[in-house]
Amino acid sequence: MKHYRWRTLTIALLFFAALFSSAHADDYTKTTEIFKQSEAASPFFKSAYGYAVFPMVGKGGFVVGGAYGTGQVYVDGVVTGTTRLIKASIGFQAGGQAFSQMIFFQDKRAYDEFTSGSFEFDAGVSAVAITAGVQAKAGTAGASAGASAGPATGKHAPPAYHKGMAVFVHAKGGLMYEASIGGQKFSYTPK
Repeated sequence: MKHYRWRTLTIALLFFAALFSSAHADDYTKTTEIFKQSEAASPFFKSAYGYAVFPMVGKGGFVVGGAYGTGQVYVDGVVTGTTRLIKASIGFQAGGQAFSQMIFFQDKRAYDEFTSGSFEFDAGVSAVAITAGVQAKAGTAGASAGASAGPATGKHAPPAYHKGMAVFVHAKGGLMYEASIGGQKFSYTPK
């Protein structure tokens, strides 16, 4: 009976995540502008081959969890296709969260890998968590993403590409322990 309740809770959380994660054209523009205001993310707009934008990703769980979001992929500011993010997880986690996510592709090889139709982040990959206009944490390798006060100097190491990709997240609401992006799976449909 307990397993039935967990499955029901997980299905309900994924349903609500899917319900609130559909995005409109204006949402992509607003989300892109938020990331352009970030000191950490803004340089990537000038140097990246392309990027993927997810205006809303819903995530929730209690021991068993999941995340879902839809996005668009761009090269030279032009939409090349749509993408879907799905993540299922089991382990120490509790709560729910909504966030925006951007993935920058360093070069055509990284873009081609992402748009191959079935891409997944390795288990140890994490994102740079930003607040509008302020960098919260730097780095694309590690165990999790989250706000950090940083060293006493207030300076952070600049974010870098990890295997040709740099990932940034912007929390929109909610509270959840466990914020790694490892295990996120993506599908891609060309325009």
